[in-house]
Amino acid sequence: MAASPKAETRGFETEAKQLLHLMIHSLYSNKEIFLRELISNASDAIDKLRFESLSSAEMLGEDTEFQVQVDCDKDANTITISDNGIGMNKKEVISNLGTIAKSGTAQFLESLTGDQQKDSQLIGQFGVGFYSSFIVADEVEVITRKAGTKTKKAILWRSKGESDYSIEDTTKETRGTTVILHLKAEEKEFSENFRVNSVIKKYADHISVPVKMEKASSPSEESEDSQGEVEYETINDANALWTRQRNKIKKAEHEEFYKHITHDFEGPLDWSHNKVEGKLEYTSLLYIPKRAPYDLWNRDAARGLKLYVQRVFIMDDAEQFLPLYLRFVKGVIDSNDISLNVSREILQKDPVVDSMRNALTKRALDLLLKMRTKKKELYNEFWEQFGQALKEGPAEDFANKEKIAKLLQFTTTESKNSKQEEGLDEYLERRKDDQDKIYYIVGESLKAAKTSPHLEIFRKKGIEVILLHDRIDEWLMGHLNEYDGKKFQDITRGELDLGKLDEGDDKKNQEKKEKKFVDLISRIKALLGERVKDVRLTHRLTDSPACLAIDDNDMGMQMRKIMEASGQSVPESKPIFEINPDHPLVVKLDGEADEELFEDIVAVLLGQANLGDGGELDDPSEFSAKLNKLLLKIN
Repeated sequence: MAASPKAETRGFETEAKQLLHLMIHSLYSNKEIFLRELISNASDAIDKLRFESLSSAEMLGEDTEFQVQVDCDKDANTITISDNGIGMNKKEVISNLGTIAKSGTAQFLESLTGDQQKDSQLIGQFGVGFYSSFIVADEVEVITRKAGTKTKKAILWRSKGESDYSIEDTTKETRGTTVILHLKAEEKEFSENFRVNSVIKKYADHISVPVKMEKASSPSEESEDSQGEVEYETINDANALWTRQRNKIKKAEHEEFYKHITHDFEGPLDWSHNKVEGKLEYTSLLYIPKRAPYDLWNRDAARGLKLYVQRVFIMDDAEQFLPLYLRFVKGVIDSNDISLNVSREILQKDPVVDSMRNALTKRALDLLLKMRTKKKELYNEFWEQFGQALKEGPAEDFANKEKIAKLLQFTTTESKNSKQEEGLDEYLERRKDDQDKIYYIVGESLKAAKTSPHLEIFRKKGIEVILLHDRIDEWLMGHLNEYDGKKFQDITRGELDLGKLDEGDDKKNQEKKEKKFVDLISRIKALLGERVKDVRLTHRLTDSPACLAIDDNDMGMQMRKIMEASGQSVPESKPIFEINPDHPLVVKLDGEADEELFEDIVAVLLGQANLGDGGELDDPSEFSAKLNKLLLKIN
């Protein structure tokens, strides 16, 4: 259908053209997804009108029975999806239909894998659901009239999914939006009532708005009154999923409802459905996704639960009901205790909301704990995607610190692979009888942590150590002091005290060596001066000659690098140089009379210790020169 002379033609933006080309020419695997997206959009438009009508009842007029209507026309080869929701004015049409997925298009295009089936499922997750229409249609028309408009004036948007679209004024008898898809010749199946009916039952049965189609009539009924009025029937359940009894909801229904509210292309890992009655009355339905969204690490991105009050939709991203570290949790909350004319400002100051937030936070953590206890493989999948977000919890949520700590997973020196699958409870079950601390080390990478010289004494004594290597780990441990009555101990920090794990003879030998190497310690201190905070003997090492330790109150290397990368000023701190009195190089150093050779050995030992901790040399060329000089002196 050609645009009228009065139509205004506008061009799509560059990214939109790319996306439309992809929709039309590449994504064939799951064509029926377009129907899910258009019905979901229609349902959202009705939810928005319900909310607006709370303060502007005149927007509803006489039409108070909300519905989505789907019509198939085999002769015209079209499918039409209509709603009596909020509709759009011209400005909104240009904004919503002329600019594809303002925030998500680039990420969508970057996320494409080349696998048609997987790529087609990404539609909707990035806000590009409407444009899936072009998978099956070679032209799309949208006729929309804004709710509350006094006249019948409406807007007609039309596009063939190429470089441009047209927009013009038209008329429409009722408010809402009608989307007409002129199907491609090879997509006639979507003009068949039976085919479309089955797709709607699959994708939209859980939607609380009635989805209606023409009622199938028998041949006798058709012959009796071929000119009679078309009769429509509701083909979905049309009850809000969360209002139904938990044990009556099937897994497939949960999965489709989750996809509907999140536009995710996969079902959830797990969920919790709970109804609270008593002092507070509300229903919650919480879902744990399978995969992290592209904007998980954007802490300012929209997040939160869908909020309903007495089954009336209020807002999409009610962030007040869960803390930031649980921003990956999706779902719905429906309350009878919040005012219908609620606003974000009221939500932030309402003690009822605070009470619900506390309860929902515990509910989400209990769901994760249950998953970890009874579905460990699923929890391991969750941890790979969201573990680092959960690690933000102890700093943000003091009240639930112990519960969050129970959910944390790590790699340890006893792990059989490099995955973070060991919890603190498992660590404590395996600890030595006299072990009163939880030992850990923070490294730049798993390999750096695993090969650190600081582990040598722990390997010798068979003591398990947690290996931390995520960027957030040092910050996390700054907020975790103890777990189950056992204090955490960074094995690179302060003087190592193994308590009862040190045999009696070990301590006596250490005291003897302290006296024996007093002069050597003094010589090294005088030589290194301000380059180090202190020099001392160590019993951390069994094979390496030296290592660097951090003072109890100093910032670790990982945290220093993070702060420097973000442009923050970092307080100056110097390492403690520890030498192994049992190593041949240190023994040789103790009796070395040649001052130049003594200086070279100390410099090389300090450089090696720095590199062993994942640090960087102040002067690599000088270090290489001294090392080469020492190698030349080998007979």
